[in-house]
Amino acid sequence: MPSRALDGLRKLAGALASPLVPEDYLDLFDPLRSGADLRGRVVSVTHETPDAVTTTIRPGKGWRGHVPGQYIRIGVDIDGVRHWRAYSLTSRTHPADGLITITTKAIPEGKVSNHLVAGLLTPGTLVHLDQATGDFTLPTPAPARTLFITAGSGITPVMGMLRNRLGDLADVVHLHISPTAAASLFLTERQSYAVGSPSAASGPQAGPTAYRLLERHDDTDGFTDLTRDLDALVPDWRERQAWVCGPTGLLDAAELLWATAGLTEALHVERFRPTIIEGGEGGEITFLRSDISVDADGTTPILDAGEDAGILMPSGCRMGICFGCVVTLREGAVRDLRTGELTIAEPGDDLTIQTCINAVAGTCDIDL
Repeated sequence: MPSRALDGLRKLAGALASPLVPEDYLDLFDPLRSGADLRGRVVSVTHETPDAVTTTIRPGKGWRGHVPGQYIRIGVDIDGVRHWRAYSLTSRTHPADGLITITTKAIPEGKVSNHLVAGLLTPGTLVHLDQATGDFTLPTPAPARTLFITAGSGITPVMGMLRNRLGDLADVVHLHISPTAAASLFLTERQSYAVGSPSAASGPQAGPTAYRLLERHDDTDGFTDLTRDLDALVPDWRERQAWVCGPTGLLDAAELLWATAGLTEALHVERFRPTIIEGGEGGEITFLRSDISVDADGTTPILDAGEDAGILMPSGCRMGICFGCVVTLREGAVRDLRTGELTIAEPGDDLTIQTCINAVAGTCDIDL
């Protein structure tokens, strides 16, 4: 059939289907098809610890795969509102079943993480996805000596690397920090990779890998201070390429330690939240379309202040990477929490800002 005739039939079908278009009906029958907005269907939810779950997802046919260490944005509908969050991928890169996994640890007041850990995202549910992104990855060829330092849920991107690339790494030391052994994610699996383990000759560690695991638990070992403890724990850390992921305090300490040693190029960090350099004085935020004004201090991201006030805020990674939180600043001033830099909008300027990494600096009017 000529393309013009096909176009005519398509327009007719669209008119008959109004207010929906034919693609909307296709989504009802095959939401994971090629050409559709990228979605995934939840296959299973498995508890790793009492406050962490692994969610297994079958992505749509538009999924382009990932590199170990990368993350995806996932859109989850909660009480009729879609919330976007970024989580590291913990699965194999080319699984025979085509499934991907994310592992989520509940955080205080974390709407999506607590929703997942509570088991409210049930098998069969459709979620929205973005393609994988992020540069917290291993190079090819792999370094001769590797150091992983992780804490809490910071283990997740490194777990993706271990499951996919451990056989490529000749000499690995992995320091993982958690409050207790019971809270340590993937502990049994990581122990199985270690040198001397009965299963250390099979699985993803097959090959010349020497994997040494150093587990530190706050309840039995006390607080781990990299500045104080790293020389004793990993005497040759200066000779290794390092990947570090975890709470802000751990990352700040690592960056200072490596910078002091003149080894900044050997350190790779992954942050779940931006580092706050300068807070400022704060002020009043007015959300124009919602006709709501709130007072916020100079360390609270506009995104958090808006959500606390009940505003439906666009968001994504919440750390300044994905630009899913961009809005228009109509008037006023905001401060970048990473750099302390001020952005000032005069009436009519209509500047775009990211709400997850900016705080109010005096007053600001936001077009939301």
